[in-house]
Amino acid sequence: MSSISKQSNLNIRLDSNLKKEAEALFKSLGLNMTSAINVFLTQSVKEQKIPFEIKEKKPSRKLIKALKEADKIANDPNVKAYDNVDEMFKDILK
Repeated sequence: MSSISKQSNLNIRLDSNLKKEAEALFKSLGLNMTSAINVFLTQSVKEQKIPFEIKEKKPSRKLIKALKEADKIANDPNVKAYDNVDEMFKDILK
C-alpha cells in the first residue's frame, strides 16, 4: 500500500501587495506560500479552530477622541447643517 497521499490544488484571489508581503515573510521563515498555507490548514484541522484570535482592531485614542468630537459637533444645535456640498462651499467662500 502506498504512503503517498493524493494532492489537490487550491486557487485563491488575494491582494497583490498582501501576496508580496506574505511571500517575503514566509521566505524569511524558510517557507514558501504553499508550505505556509499547509501549516495553517494542518494546525486548523488539528485544533478544530482558526489557530489564532480574530477580532476587530481596537481604535486608537486619537480616533476615539476624533469620533467623540465629531459626535459632539453633529449634535450641537448651534452648528449649521448642510443638505449639499455646494451650499456648504457657498458659506465657506463668503
